[in-house]
Amino acid sequence: MANNSPKFKRILLKLSGEALMGEEDYGIDPKIINRIATEIHEIHEMGVEIGIVIGGGNIFRGAGLAKSGIDRVTGDHMGMLATVMNSLALQNAIEKAGSKVRVMSAIQIHEVCEDYIRRKAIRHLEKGNIAVFAAGIGNPFFTTDSAASLRAIEIDAQIVLKATKVDGVYSADPVTNPSAVKYDELSYDEVIEKKLAVMDTAAVVLCRDQGMPLRIFNMGISGALKQIIQGESIGTIVNN
Repeated sequence: MANNSPKFKRILLKLSGEALMGEEDYGIDPKIINRIATEIHEIHEMGVEIGIVIGGGNIFRGAGLAKSGIDRVTGDHMGMLATVMNSLALQNAIEKAGSKVRVMSAIQIHEVCEDYIRRKAIRHLEKGNIAVFAAGIGNPFFTTDSAASLRAIEIDAQIVLKATKVDGVYSADPVTNPSAVKYDELSYDEVIEKKLAVMDTAAVVLCRDQGMPLRIFNMGISGALKQIIQGESIGTIVNN
C-alpha cells in the first residue's frame, strides 16, 4: 500500500501534444486538457514541485512537415511555436484548476511568456509555481523528449514522468501485436539496444549519462499520475 505523502519533491512531466487531442483529429479537446490540468493541480497541492514539457504534435511536427517538402529547420521552428500554443493552453487550464503557472520559452516571445532561464525556473518552482517549458530546447533537430531530459537535469528533478497513450513500454506495439510483452523495468542501454519506442535515443542517452530515471505511463488512466507520486509502480521504470 502506498501512503498519501508524495515520494517525489520535484518532477518533470513530459506530455505529448497528441495527448491533448482526445477523440479529435487535431488541436485540443477541452475535456482532456481540463482533466489533465486537474490531475496536475492535485499533485501540486500535495507539495510536489512540477516542471512540464509539452510537445506540439497535435498542431505541427517538424519531422512530419519536412516529409511534406517544408525545410526541416523551418518545420522545427513551426513545431516549437506549436508547443508554445499548447503551453499557453495548459497554463490557462491549470490556473483554472487552482495552481499558479509560469510559461518559459526557449525562444524569445516576450508578449506571451518569459524566456527560459535556469535559475529563474528553479526559483519559480521554489516559490510554488508550476513551470511549463515551451519551444523545446530552442534548436532544430532536437525533439521535446530531449527537451524534457535536459530541463529535468537542469532543474534537478528527481524523475522524468513521460505520459503516453499506453501503460508502459512493450516489446512491440500492443495494438497490432497481442503477444507483445510489457516491461516493468528496463535499463537505459536495453532501451537503446532493443530500439524501444520510449523516447528518442538522444534523450535516453542524456538521462543515462546523468542518472535521471524515467517512468513511462498512461496519462489516459485517471489517477495514474497521483499513484506514481505516492510511490506506486505504474507503467515502466527506466534506470541503471
